[in-house]
Amino acid sequence: PSELSFRVSCYGVVVQEGSILLSPQRDGYDFPGGGMDIDETLEECLVREVREETGMSVQSGKLIHVDHEFYFALPKQQAFNNTLLYFLCHHPEGELSTDGFDEHEKSYARLAEWVPLERIEEIKFHNPVDSVAVIRKAQRLLEDKEC
Repeated sequence: PSELSFRVSCYGVVVQEGSILLSPQRDGYDFPGGGMDIDETLEECLVREVREETGMSVQSGKLIHVDHEFYFALPKQQAFNNTLLYFLCHHPEGELSTDGFDEHEKSYARLAEWVPLERIEEIKFHNPVDSVAVIRKAQRLLEDKEC
């Protein structure tokens, strides 16, 4: 594609009481998160995106994974050079909700779920990273209290 846009995306890894907060999308799951607005900090993007996709308020923690992808978004007919940042999040509060979904998200996403950690190796993830490895890293950091 002749037009390539640069995009930074922030994703929340929210582990609590043996479960992880995930966003059901299409026939699988993803971490709650998404694209950074030009006038936001990384932390503002992370907190906003998690709230929009789950209804939950979180506090940003340690950056635990960085990845990259090129992709083409069909709805916008736009090509992206995307940097993906995964942060451990703390103190989730609130009620699960879809109130923050935009019109596009309403077409493929559903109410967020607390998925038991013992299920993560059997579910399908929709993202370009090794999601199980990211979750395991978050678990280790929490266990070692390095976050």
